[in-house]
Amino acid sequence: MNQLPEQDLPPGRHQLLKEHLMTEIRREDPTPARSGSKWLRPAIVAGAVATAAAVTFVLLPAGGTAAPGAAPAASQSAVELLGDIALAAEHQRVPDGIRDGQFLYVESKVGYSTQGGGKSATVDPVHQREIWLSVDGTRWGLLEEDRLVNQHVKLEPSTPGNPTNTNYRNLQTLPTDPDTMLDWLYENSEGHKNEDQSAFAIVGDLVRESLLPPDVAAALFRAAAKIPGVVVVPDAVDAAGRHGVAVARVDNGQRQGLIFDEKTFEYLGERTVAVEDLDNGLKKGQTIGTSAILKREIVDKPGQRP
Repeated sequence: MNQLPEQDLPPGRHQLLKEHLMTEIRREDPTPARSGSKWLRPAIVAGAVATAAAVTFVLLPAGGTAAPGAAPAASQSAVELLGDIALAAEHQRVPDGIRDGQFLYVESKVGYSTQGGGKSATVDPVHQREIWLSVDGTRWGLLEEDRLVNQHVKLEPSTPGNPTNTNYRNLQTLPTDPDTMLDWLYENSEGHKNEDQSAFAIVGDLVRESLLPPDVAAALFRAAAKIPGVVVVPDAVDAAGRHGVAVARVDNGQRQGLIFDEKTFEYLGERTVAVEDLDNGLKKGQTIGTSAILKREIVDKPGQRP
C-alpha cells in the first residue's frame, strides 16, 4: 500500500462526487438547487460530463472590461491564494510505481442536500464515506457510505472517451500549462448556460475524490485563478470541523467553496452555502452540502482499507 500526503493532515477537517462518482450528478442536473433534484452529492454511476450552470456570464481576456451583467475577474486575493495553492501542489508527491490494477481509496465525511417528489430539500447529517476507484478506470470500484442506512454499491468502470474522467491515468493526460488548462476547462463547459460556473465546478470535480499529478494540479489551480467571479472566503469549515480558507464562486443562489489548509494549502474539502432563500425551501445561510477528505491512499483491491 502506498500512502498519500493527505493521510498526515490534522484529524478534524472537510464534499463530494465521482468520476465514477463525482462529475455526474452535478452534471446531469444543471440547476440542482432550484430544479428539485439532488444537489452535488457524489455520484455512484459512471458517465455524464456536464456541470452546474445557471446565468450566462462572459469570459473576458486579461485586462478586459466586464460587459453589463458579466462576472468580474477573480479577486486579487483569490489569484494570490490560488498561486500559493498551485505552488504547494507542485511540491506534492504521489507514490511511485502506481499500477493500472490498483485502486485509489478515499475516506471522507459528507453531508448533502437532496430533494424529490415535490417536497422541500433536506440536508443529510454528516456521515462517513469510503470509495475505491480504479487507477486506470477499466475496473469496477466500490462505494461504502453510511447515510440513513449503509450503502454498498459497485461502481462501473469509467466511461471511455469522457475527457473529464477522474481516474488517475486520465488525469495524467491533462494539460500542465495553465492557459491550456483554462482552455480545456471551457471546452468541457461549452453549451452550459454559465460556462464560468461550469469551469469552476469541473475544478472541484477534479480535486475531490482523485489523485492529481502535481504538475496537472498546479496548472489547474493557476487556471482557476483566471475564472471570473472567483473570490476568497477567509474562514470556511469543512464537514470534519476543520477551519481553512476557501476559493469560492456564487451562482444560482449558492456559494460553492473549495477549502484548503491555511498553512499547507492542501485540499480539505468543500462547503456550499445558500446565499439567498432558494425555491426548494433552503434558506439563506443554510449549508447545502459539505465534505471533508480524511485519507487518500493507493490499495490493491476494492474493499481493502489502508
